[in-house]
Amino acid sequence: NKSIGQSMHELEKLQREGKEARRDRWLVSQIALLSVHDTVAQKNYDPVLPPMPDDIDEEEDSVKIIRLVKNREPLGATIKRDEHTGAIVVARIMRGGAADRSGLIHVGDELREVNGIPVDDKKPEEIIHILAQSQGAITFKIIPSVKEETPSKEGKMFIRALFDYDPNEDKAIPCKEAGLAFRKGDILQIMSQDDATWWQAKHEGDANPRAGLIPSKHFQERRFALRRPEVQIQPLKISNRKSSGFRRSFRLSRKDKKTNKSMYECKKSDQYDTADIPTYEEVAKYRRQPNDKYRLVVLVGPVGVGLNELKRKLLISDTQHYGVTVPHTTRARRSQESDGVEYIFISKHLFETDVQNNKFIEYGEYKNNYYGTSLDSVRSVLAKNKVCLLDVQPHTVKHLRTYEFKPFVIFIKPPPLDRLRETRKNAKIISSKDDRGTAKPFTEEDFQEMIKSAQLMESQYGHLFDKVIINDDLATAYSELKATFDRLETETFWVPVSWLHS
Repeated sequence: NKSIGQSMHELEKLQREGKEARRDRWLVSQIALLSVHDTVAQKNYDPVLPPMPDDIDEEEDSVKIIRLVKNREPLGATIKRDEHTGAIVVARIMRGGAADRSGLIHVGDELREVNGIPVDDKKPEEIIHILAQSQGAITFKIIPSVKEETPSKEGKMFIRALFDYDPNEDKAIPCKEAGLAFRKGDILQIMSQDDATWWQAKHEGDANPRAGLIPSKHFQERRFALRRPEVQIQPLKISNRKSSGFRRSFRLSRKDKKTNKSMYECKKSDQYDTADIPTYEEVAKYRRQPNDKYRLVVLVGPVGVGLNELKRKLLISDTQHYGVTVPHTTRARRSQESDGVEYIFISKHLFETDVQNNKFIEYGEYKNNYYGTSLDSVRSVLAKNKVCLLDVQPHTVKHLRTYEFKPFVIFIKPPPLDRLRETRKNAKIISSKDDRGTAKPFTEEDFQEMIKSAQLMESQYGHLFDKVIINDDLATAYSELKATFDRLETETFWVPVSWLHS
């Protein structure tokens, strides 16, 4: 890299000093350098293209000869046979795949040859097999599509998957290798919705740019509705359990004979129409700001799982930070009770009027008296700048999923049956058979009922749960619950996109 002047100066210096050997080595190195320059200049570094075919029919449509280098990465395109012409055409280009990045292959292009092999007499499955077996450079002979392809924008839509999906088990998917597997709760970025049946998506945050096929929302809803089993949780009934003014929810038992209902203006719910057909939910990132109200925390779980015990520990830990709703009732106030503390006591006529006006989240009847949790009781806790802990039946959750409440739903789940027997052998369950709320030991029937109820809750409403905590050990479950609450107030979460706009 020395200049010519510097080089000549060095040569003169070497000659003056009489260092003949060093001069000879310097001359050899300069000659070698020039030789390398000549060699490089004579080389051709253009891509090596396949030779042009000699037998091109002058009547044949214009063709493109394309060579792509494929390693272990899939090509990222699917093909189909055109119903009208019978030709093999490119059905879709996967966003971010090798074909998409090349910019050389487009939807609608007719495929004539692969590596010199004619494909017009082959099935799409046979061609896919040829491509799958090919490594290195692949040569395509293509007749370009005459229709203009509408440019597709990079997807900025994110969805939460509400079901598990394995493309290898999907008989309807046009190409299993192009499918994207995901689990319930995964966040997916939608890259293309050009196809009404098969969307293109990738996992949020995945460094791999290549998209995969997933069933569209409409298609999945349609086939889910067709194959959905007719299994429903039977309506559960209200017990009148209480604990020093703490009882704020309707824990239910199948043995009781009164009804429990949920009444809410469902039109305001984010999932009013599709909550019972879990497919996808469009989401966006949300982080609570210092001046925002706290998110409503909804606790769900079967009778006896320890939900109330966990809620009590949270309240005791910080009575200024956590709060619970005060339920309404039509029964007479007792001497030791205060209106607005244990219950809000109202007349039967007023209670029924509030029911008709959709003011209750859920309500029911027990021994000819109404009990209910109102929307205003939730608003009252939130207005005090407290975290509202609400304990309701799972079918009520979907009606609370609104911009106003932004609920975070936690499912308290029992451990396996053997562990349940071991951990609850000395515990007691509060009876729903009488108005005094007396406690009794767990029976085997109680354990079986708890497991069965939890399984049904999770199978039907699991897509609405943001967190699942197994109450194997009360102290451990409480620590996990408390850590979840701390994260909820400081970290960013994915929420339904409608919650970000009033």
